[in-house]
Amino acid sequence: MLVKKILVIRFSSIGDIVLTTPVIRCLKKQLQAEVHVLTRKSNRNIFVSNPYVDQVHAYENSLSEVIPVLKKENYDHIVDLHKNLRSFRVRLTLKRPASSFPKLNVQKYLLVNFKINRMPAVHIVDRYFEAVKPLGVINDSLGLDYFIPEQDQLQHVDLPEAFRNGFVAVVVGGKHATKVLPAEKVIDVCRHLSCPVVLLGGPEDAKMADNIANQLGRVWNSCGLLNLNQSASILKLAKSVLTNDTGLMHIAAAFHKPIVSVWGNTIPELGMYPYLPSAGDQSVIIENKSLKCRPCSKIGFQKCPKAHFKCMLDLNPHQIADAVTRLSQSTQKDC
Repeated sequence: MLVKKILVIRFSSIGDIVLTTPVIRCLKKQLQAEVHVLTRKSNRNIFVSNPYVDQVHAYENSLSEVIPVLKKENYDHIVDLHKNLRSFRVRLTLKRPASSFPKLNVQKYLLVNFKINRMPAVHIVDRYFEAVKPLGVINDSLGLDYFIPEQDQLQHVDLPEAFRNGFVAVVVGGKHATKVLPAEKVIDVCRHLSCPVVLLGGPEDAKMADNIANQLGRVWNSCGLLNLNQSASILKLAKSVLTNDTGLMHIAAAFHKPIVSVWGNTIPELGMYPYLPSAGDQSVIIENKSLKCRPCSKIGFQKCPKAHFKCMLDLNPHQIADAVTRLSQSTQKDC
């Protein structure tokens, strides 16, 4: 059957949504299909500027807000990239052909709770492509996408003057505290960088970022001053990116930036590390592999369950700074 109209389901979160973009691009380009997306209203804007998405359906509180509209669309196929009870409800209600991906919940449970690693050495993006395999769609290996609307695109001239000749973007935020490099560690790292630093995060990170900026020179705290797309613009302009395991890490990967990622309670083996299929040498992962308690969660906590937080506190700031400097110099002139 010729597939003319497809619904892709991914409700949240920012990073996970960015990781779906290769599938969406390949569906559009390889099938020439009309591609619709179902997501939460808070994430709608991530899809709106994507030229490979024809229509975005978003709900705020209940799927009942959008189900009547979805029924009228008469999709040829549903691609479920969330795979939970809510997405199953959509599939069941629409009664259209559907496919999904191996979520590997059992393997994740074994890894987190018993430290038994049965996870395949496959990135989540490549697992997502299992959902479109029945449609004959294959990975084009062009990486992730992130599209910034024109009104949110920043240029070097829009930055404070001290940062217009180059800077390192440092992502200080994160939804879970056990995935966030502590402020004192960020300060130690930045003291060993020759480039100016722009701190990125949300309004909830502004106080921590102020503490960092007040103890350093040539640091601009943009936390809470920029929206998500403007923060993405900063990543696009940066020489390199130092980041926690968070959504902005995946946005940086979409721009093919050199990335140093620091990992606390989560581990790359869960399949969510920076996706750079054509430039793997531009990604450096910093983690404490000596701890038997990692990973303690596949997501994160607000405090260390063991009360020592050695996964972050034992990381070497010199090693982190050296990696950032090396990646900055590998592609461009130094600041």
